[in-house]
This record gives sequence, C-alpha cells and structure tokens, in this order.
Amino acid sequence: MMRLVKNGLMFGNLIEVVSPALVTRYNRALDHLIGKQTKLTEFHIDICGYSPEIGDELGDDLYLNPNGCNQQFILLTIDQKTAPLLMTKFSTSRSILRDYIEENEDELFALTAREAVTGELMNSVFEVSSLKDLFQINRVEIEADTIGAHVEEAKILQGHMDTFISKEDAWWDDVLIAEMIELAKRTGNITRNPVKLETKIYTQGNFYTNHFGGVYIFRDVDNPTIIARDPKMKFPELSLPNVLTFDDRDQIAEFLNRENLAERIVSVQNHEVSSIIKQKIDFIVISTAANAGDKIGDLSRQQIRQIERKYADQMPAEYHGLMKVWRWASMGGSLPKLTPKDPAFFYTLRACQHHDRDLVNMLLSEL
Repeated sequence: MMRLVKNGLMFGNLIEVVSPALVTRYNRALDHLIGKQTKLTEFHIDICGYSPEIGDELGDDLYLNPNGCNQQFILLTIDQKTAPLLMTKFSTSRSILRDYIEENEDELFALTAREAVTGELMNSVFEVSSLKDLFQINRVEIEADTIGAHVEEAKILQGHMDTFISKEDAWWDDVLIAEMIELAKRTGNITRNPVKLETKIYTQGNFYTNHFGGVYIFRDVDNPTIIARDPKMKFPELSLPNVLTFDDRDQIAEFLNRENLAERIVSVQNHEVSSIIKQKIDFIVISTAANAGDKIGDLSRQQIRQIERKYADQMPAEYHGLMKVWRWASMGGSLPKLTPKDPAFFYTLRACQHHDRDLVNMLLSEL
C-alpha cells in the first residue's frame, strides 16, 4: 500500500509526514486523542490527520472518527487544507474543516510551528443508530487547541492581563504577576502574536452520509426528501412523505427538477456543449474495452473510434442513449425524449449553480 500511496495511485494528494519532529508531534497528538501511538517513521495524512497506513497498523480505519459520528482531527500543517478527507461519513465534513483552516489560517500557522493542533467536529449526537439520529444533527461545532493547551492558557493569560490593568493596586498582587509570568513562558507574547482560536459553529443542511448503506438527506428544500442508495432500505420511523430509494428514478428526477437542483447539460443544439456528452461517451467506450481485457494507454480520437466499432454490439444501454443526445446536439434532428427509466437519463443532467452543487453532482454520478 505504501508504494501505491507514494506514487499517487492510491489516496492522491495526501500530505507526507517524514520528519522525525512531525512524527513525534503526531504521536503526542494521537496519544492525547485516543491513547495510542504509531511505530511508523513515515506516513501520509489527509485533511483531518487520518493516515491510511496508521489505520492499517491499528486495524481501525475510524481511529479518528469514533462511531463514524464525531470527526476528530490532528493538524500538523495548514497545507492539510488541500488534502482530501478519507473514510468520511458525512459529505460536509471536508468543506467544514477546510473552511475552518482557511478562516484561522494565521493562528493555525503560528500554533503548528511548535505543536500539533487537535480538535473535533462535534455533532449533537454521539452515535447514529437510526435515521432519526441524523435529523438531530443541525449544526457542527469545532473546538481546537494544541496538546499543550496554548489557546486555553492564552485565554487565561489575557484575563489576568485585563485584571492587572483594571484592578487597583494590581502591582502589589504577587500571585497574579507570578501566574502571568508562568503562563507567558508557555504562550509567548500574546500582545504581539495573539494565540486565539474561536469556537466555530457550522450549519448542517443538506448532506450525504454513508450510514445505512448511503443516504442523501435534503432538508433545506421546500419538500424535505431522503434518498437511500439501497432499494431494500425502509425507514418506517420517519413521517416524511418523500422517502425514496435509487429504484424510484421517476420520483428522484421530479424532485431534482421541482427544487431546481439539476438541469440538462445540453438544452439547445450546440457543438461546444455537446463535447461534454461526447466525453461521457468516451469514458463508457474505454471502460467497455478495459473490461473486455484490452490494454488501454494514451488513446487518440481515431483509436477511440476504432474501439467503438470493435465493441459496437457490446456497448451498454447508457452508450446508446447518450449517442442519441450527442447526435441531436451536434448534428441536428429531433430531440430524443429520454425518460428517467432510461439508463442514460441521469448522465444528461448536472447540478444547477447553488450551494449544494457538489452534493447533487455526487447523487447524479451514482445514479
């Protein structure tokens, strides 16, 4: 696995940890959070500090995400903001953590220069045993500090400083002055270099969770709707009228259209826009050839056409539906009327420009 990760063939864009100092800091943070340490001298981490190598070593891929509900994190560097989030249980976790790092970038840069910063994305529940629990998660709160509690001690020091300035005869308070001196030894000069991380609260609106086989929850819409990936999944405990599964393609298409969440990729005949459809067709062609055992390398347009002819009778239904759309968009003719039951239907859609664009595109790609 190490070779795959190093060569970018597995878990791409992770942050490499090879410095003995950073490994030591990570171990202190890991011991602080879960009471364990790694024996590895080099590994990779994602945006929350999770390492697939350490997960393999500990035999626990959720060692920073107990019960798959409250994501803990270890920040060694602010560069982690560009990394992906592995083993995620909620689709909003990465964006929340990335926003938090960006909003506190200066403070985190100063803190991680000397120690790892640890924290937690705290939901209002500690375990998800039923779908009702997911509806209790309305917001996510982030609290963070270094292992040495620099942020907390800086708050105490600031309070002492305020008292020292405002209290009459504070110059004679030897205990107060002694405490200030001791705290300043650990926090540094907080007047020049403020050590402050505000507790941040983020709303949890529409999201995806891989609990219960994978569920899309749309609450911030006119008609709240749940879409389960597993067609066999039933949620009798819910009173919502719109509880759908991936088998309910007609109802899902109607929901996406009614809430203005998705639109057609090609709505008018346009050669440039039709190239998006053509790219989807190319992916299907190459996938068909690869599954048939062909060795796929760098392919020219001519070679892709040759593959299309070679496997013309083996192309899936999605290919034929998309070809109808592409011919109409680039060559004219009548607009093909694909229904949601057509395997190619959701290939022809994309999310509208809104806050939940990535979530809707994820749903469309699965469909």
